[in-house]
Amino acid sequence: MCKRSFCARLAIVFAASALLAACGCRTSIDTPPSVPEIEEPTGPPLFRDVTVDSGINFTYRNGEEAEHFAILESLGGGLAVLDFDNDGSLDLFLPGGGFFDGPKKQQIKGYPCRLYRNLGGFRFEDVTAKMGLDKIDFYTHGAAATDYDNDGWPDLLVTGWHHLALFHNVPVDAKDPSKGRKFVEVSKEAGMPDGLWTTSAAWGDVDGDGYADLYVCQYVDWSFEPGHHPLNCNYDGHTRDVCPPKNFKGLEHKLFRNLGNGKFEDVSKAAGLRVSRTEAEYEQLTWLSPRARDRLKRDVSESETRYGKGLGVVMVDVNGDGKPDIYVANDTVDNFLYINRSTKPGEVRFEEMGMASGTARDDQGSPNGSMGVGVTDFNRSGKPSIWVANYENELHALYRNDSTKDRIVFTFYTAPVGLAVFGRKTVGWGTGFFDIEHRGAEDLFLFAGHAIRAPHQAPRAQLPILARNVNGKFKDIGKRGGSYFTSPHIARGAVYADFDNDGRVEIAAINTNEPAALLHNQADTQGRHWIGLKLAGKDRRDVVGTRIVLETAGIKQTRFAYGGGSYASSSDRRFVFGLDDAKAIDRLTVIWPDQKEQTFPGLELDRYYLLTQGNDKAEPLYRQTKK
Repeated sequence: MCKRSFCARLAIVFAASALLAACGCRTSIDTPPSVPEIEEPTGPPLFRDVTVDSGINFTYRNGEEAEHFAILESLGGGLAVLDFDNDGSLDLFLPGGGFFDGPKKQQIKGYPCRLYRNLGGFRFEDVTAKMGLDKIDFYTHGAAATDYDNDGWPDLLVTGWHHLALFHNVPVDAKDPSKGRKFVEVSKEAGMPDGLWTTSAAWGDVDGDGYADLYVCQYVDWSFEPGHHPLNCNYDGHTRDVCPPKNFKGLEHKLFRNLGNGKFEDVSKAAGLRVSRTEAEYEQLTWLSPRARDRLKRDVSESETRYGKGLGVVMVDVNGDGKPDIYVANDTVDNFLYINRSTKPGEVRFEEMGMASGTARDDQGSPNGSMGVGVTDFNRSGKPSIWVANYENELHALYRNDSTKDRIVFTFYTAPVGLAVFGRKTVGWGTGFFDIEHRGAEDLFLFAGHAIRAPHQAPRAQLPILARNVNGKFKDIGKRGGSYFTSPHIARGAVYADFDNDGRVEIAAINTNEPAALLHNQADTQGRHWIGLKLAGKDRRDVVGTRIVLETAGIKQTRFAYGGGSYASSSDRRFVFGLDDAKAIDRLTVIWPDQKEQTFPGLELDRYYLLTQGNDKAEPLYRQTKK
């Protein structure tokens, strides 16, 4: 028999859990908190906020001044880096969000987006109008860049409310390349449908034909139509607020196959995604066993998850067969892991294995409010583990990859690596991994901000997270991050990118109703070396699914070419390896999606190289300043 005081506390816990469940709030089962390893500030900050002097002067707006308390307002935006003019310096695109117009303030419209050209020296120029991107007028969320037609120039996709905009990067004058480039919207011609509510997107060649295909997340069935815009939600018994996602049904996600001629085909049903289909269409999923088809049918028709409530997505090869798999972060319902079962070029076949693999829920068996996603080989296993940014009162999730080619299995591993301390009081969004100080391991950043207006357990504006990877465990170094990391923000999307090509990787972040931020990496890397790599597929084929293995001084580091990631954002697709004090590279191996391996000998340190599939000679890039 328990003591009376303990029983009373237990009764309070059960009562609070029942109350939260009844109101549709997000809950999770509590676990003992980890003790953080906090590194006190020494030396100059790792990042300097250079936004004010950079020429980037932009704020994402969500329209909350209309007082609708619409769930549309809670998502915020992402951003994308791309070298649109191929001058060797990464440029930056930022969606603008939107507002509510009309007599009843129920016409959903968009604020302008911005494209900033990198001039060097952390100075940027607004070239939005010059590049043809000043006519975007829908409520925007995210952005994803890739060269979808393999012409050598990056193109741009913009997601948002009821429009999915694809922009083709073309010459201003086809007869005179010196006149520069521009973006032309080709959404309708390419087959992008209207009427979707899209959030994050990922590009990658899932069918092996060389062209990047497109996965697009959809969110929930909110609108101003009767029955779709609940009005009386609160979290403290009286203060009106944005309703939780549990009040809405999820929308079907979309997979578009790139046909290679500028057009895309919706293959969501044929590929085996969790979408509505007829009995005959289930029978056409012949690569699935009868048991797997029955499970898919049951999940789509009966489970609360059904289609998902997608906020984050990443394409990466999780089992080492070279074929991109797809991981989807859903809000308050099970996450998806689509394993690529294609057997020949042009074939699009997936098996959804989130629950079977251990990546659908947390270690307590509960689905989480998941937003941003990342991949990392944090433990030098040679496999991409999956990182998911979750809601308050939940642990952010690190799923350790224990898979083989024949067995897909992950282990929930947040607490053992010291990351449990960063959960509970943060709502995570934009995130990713890179080696901040060239120590030879990928560190973590995670940007945070509440999804509702008047939270009572944690503040709306929240501190970002910065953690150093030390032998596979993470230490809190937020206090060393600089002014942005020591002040709270309502952050959403974030990207990493080496904007000045010096090997030290920067971060750019977009906030809600607050200026975007550009954070210059000024870490002291004296005595530590690095090497940067840019991949190019044969005939400009898409390279998602490629694996890079670098060996120095008995240490092996692995990186993965992936599409999507973070939240509604698109980061630098180059790879920067920190080498610590190593004086030479022992071996660099690239395993391309077709599983053919190449080694690249004779590489110098502290510079970038272009590695091209089928060409064994690495091509030096940019002009490097030696340390």
